[in-house]
Amino acid sequence: MEVVIHSEPAALAQMAADAIADLLARRPDAVIGLATGSSPLSVYDELAARCARGELSFARARGFTLDEYVGLPVDHPERYRTVIERELVSRVDFAPGAVTGPDGSAADIPAACAAYEQAIRDAGGVELQILGIGTDGHIAFNEPGSSLASRTRIKTLTHQTRVDNARFFGGELDAVPTHCLTQGLGTIMAARHIVLLATGTAKAEAVHHLVEGAVSALWPATILQHHPHATVLLDEAAAARLRLASYYRQTYAGKPAWQGI
Repeated sequence: MEVVIHSEPAALAQMAADAIADLLARRPDAVIGLATGSSPLSVYDELAARCARGELSFARARGFTLDEYVGLPVDHPERYRTVIERELVSRVDFAPGAVTGPDGSAADIPAACAAYEQAIRDAGGVELQILGIGTDGHIAFNEPGSSLASRTRIKTLTHQTRVDNARFFGGELDAVPTHCLTQGLGTIMAARHIVLLATGTAKAEAVHHLVEGAVSALWPATILQHHPHATVLLDEAAAARLRLASYYRQTYAGKPAWQGI
């Protein structure tokens, strides 16, 4: 796991966008894993700006989203398929139908989850997965207690996650769905490169466990310690509890420029 700490959150977004741009330059038909929530929004802004300038293209790429609420109408503004369309897909040049997500309105939920897993496999797997992290250490909607080998499935959201997400629903907790479909931790771990972004003091405890804690289902993101190519991009506030922060800074400062992230 590589940990990069920077004082400017905008620089972190640029690093993540650089990684995606480099991937698309090597493999224009790459499969990219797309997260929703607040953490990746600055990355999507940067990618949209670069696409508008003609610096990169998603025309041959494909995308898979991490999760979806169960029970929201298809026209709901906070349905994650709608969110990713608004925040990224409509602003770049993905081909129609190139980005897909779990079907939270499916009549047969287990079959929809199995079909989503198969669709990712059929596409060749995710090359680069963008992630955020919840205050309780969840990634995607893999809440504390999730199996470290889990695949795409239905999950019950914790009270804390619903409180955290109420801001997207006008502050109304009761408006936040209680269930979701989510890629599992095993699904996420199959991505060949994972780039996780975290900013702000609210994420500091989760980041501490992610990077320096024991691997445990109580902090699901800790499974990333076992990933062969995981990059964690942090601002100073999110890194505030890391005991080895000075070493991470030293390591990144001495890294060869050709290596990227």
